[in-house]
Amino acid sequence: MRLNIAVQMDPIERISIRGDSTFALLLEAQKRGHAIAYYTPDRLALLGAKVVATVQPLKVRDQQGDHFTLGGTRRTELTEFDAVLLRQDPPFDLAYITTTHLLERIQPATLVVNDPSAVRNAPEKMFVMEFPELMPPTLITRDLAEIKAFRAAHGDIVMKPLYGKGGEAVFRLGKEDLNFGSLYDLFTVTFREQWVVQKFLPAVKDGDKRILLVDGEFAGAVNRVPAPDDLRSNMVRGGTPKETELTAREGDICARIGPALRERGLLFVGIDVIDGYLTEINVTSPTGIRAVKNLGGPDVAAMIWDKIEARRRK
Repeated sequence: MRLNIAVQMDPIERISIRGDSTFALLLEAQKRGHAIAYYTPDRLALLGAKVVATVQPLKVRDQQGDHFTLGGTRRTELTEFDAVLLRQDPPFDLAYITTTHLLERIQPATLVVNDPSAVRNAPEKMFVMEFPELMPPTLITRDLAEIKAFRAAHGDIVMKPLYGKGGEAVFRLGKEDLNFGSLYDLFTVTFREQWVVQKFLPAVKDGDKRILLVDGEFAGAVNRVPAPDDLRSNMVRGGTPKETELTAREGDICARIGPALRERGLLFVGIDVIDGYLTEINVTSPTGIRAVKNLGGPDVAAMIWDKIEARRRK
């Protein structure tokens, strides 16, 4: 079947296609003969009851620096499309939230992946707190007394912004680290919302596993090993992707959260697991598809399109 697809994403000329999951999805859609239209979030509008966007037809090629061709612009209602891929990267701010409100209006006539209301209600570092039994000790606050008590109880901690992305502003603080006061002051003036304080897991040196789920089922995994001089394992921060297998504990984590993902219409999700502890559930613009396939793992992009096509046949 041939589908009419739109993708809402960040400027395509800026992406690095080598590790970009959105690009992997677009390549697979094109391979299947689907028509693809592209637009950026700033080209989205609500006119009365109509959600419209200025879109351009898109062709993609797996050649960095020459990876796309765009056609002429046209303004159209998004209900014209069979499916819209919501693939813009965080920050998960009011602009992002507004996008979810607009895209929510075109459902169910048009399938939005991931479901925009679920994306709005399940930010990465908040949604995961629904499963505290799977997580390391975690605190979300900006209250100094709470953080001091948590640090006294758990020793080494990690502090990171609640709505951060790609390993931005992630800090480890030792039990006696004298930088704590300065870092607290820096966070209070930089981030208006609460932030995440988590027990440090020393096993992160062996990798932070990205596990991909499609419609709530395990689809593939890659172990991201941080550089020797860095805490962060994100591949955009120099982490090295390594082949990996799913452990029994990680299988249990997938089985535990899978039904909640399906219930919410979160078709493509990437979770992060360190030493058997769930740390994040990524729903906005998960990465990892190309890394998994490059290491000999499953073709997750194909799995996602199988699911989208099956839903459009109904």
